[in-house]
Amino acid sequence: MKQLRLGVLAGLFIVAGVLSWGGARLWEAFGTLPSVPLAAPIVLAAIAAVLTATAISLRARLRAQRERRPGAKGVEPLMAARAVVFGQASALVAALVSGMYGGTGVFLLGSLDVPARRDQAIYAAFSVAAGIAVIAAAFFLERVCKLPEDEGQGGQGAARA
Repeated sequence: MKQLRLGVLAGLFIVAGVLSWGGARLWEAFGTLPSVPLAAPIVLAAIAAVLTATAISLRARLRAQRERRPGAKGVEPLMAARAVVFGQASALVAALVSGMYGGTGVFLLGSLDVPARRDQAIYAAFSVAAGIAVIAAAFFLERVCKLPEDEGQGGQGAARA
């Protein structure tokens, strides 16, 4: 399984932001701009919380398993792999969504004197911040599930769960 790359996520964010900014300009020329939903930052923050809670739970279980504590509940490799895939998929979607709301937010910066537009710009900023939190949580989860390097493999790269 390949690791997340910050460059790919940043590229997705920038491309989505530029396209969203251009789309917002075009949409404004034809009428009203679609609104940034209040639920957007809430949903992204909830996903970040789920990813963080999963990473903390897996880290505690892996630590207990490594220390051979009595009654320690082990982590199945397939479950860890599924968690990492969920984190990676969430990070990719968060990069796209955050870029989209970021581009819309940049467009809205030109009309902050209108109260409704100012609220939309605030929702867009919170959406970008929550998207960054999802990406950070995905990197944390990936780091928690990374297996230590196997000395018997001659120093090749770290194996993934």
